[in-house]
Amino acid sequence: MDQALKDKIKQEVETLGYYLYDLHLAPRNQEKVLTVKIDDYQPISIDDCVTVSEALSGMLDKEDPFADSYVLEVTSAGAEHPLRNLEEMRRAIDRFVYVKTLKMEVRGTLKSVDEASVNVEDKQGRQVTVFMKDIEKIRLAIDF
Repeated sequence: MDQALKDKIKQEVETLGYYLYDLHLAPRNQEKVLTVKIDDYQPISIDDCVTVSEALSGMLDKEDPFADSYVLEVTSAGAEHPLRNLEEMRRAIDRFVYVKTLKMEVRGTLKSVDEASVNVEDKQGRQVTVFMKDIEKIRLAIDF
């Protein structure tokens, strides 16, 4: 899939107010599947996926980018998806996260992010600062 098509899909998703988390075309069984994973500040619903699917279907029908047939699949990025970069971490401010380093694990609300560190308020109300260089894993988490 070429970069121009990826950019068009991203623009369409963002025009609808969502964040394009992931995009890939891969074979599954006997067909090609174009998987589009979206995220938002609120949990993604089936209606959100339908909205994006309908918009992308219309755009892709006009573009006709693939020689072979394919299936379009629009899904949520997942309730506990990894935060892969600074932009995704910033989008997760005020959301519940899980952060793991070599020395500790913390669950709490992400309060701030900068190039050097993240600040998480744990369930006891303590502010925990974790340096970016120490983070092994950071993802959204479900608050139980």
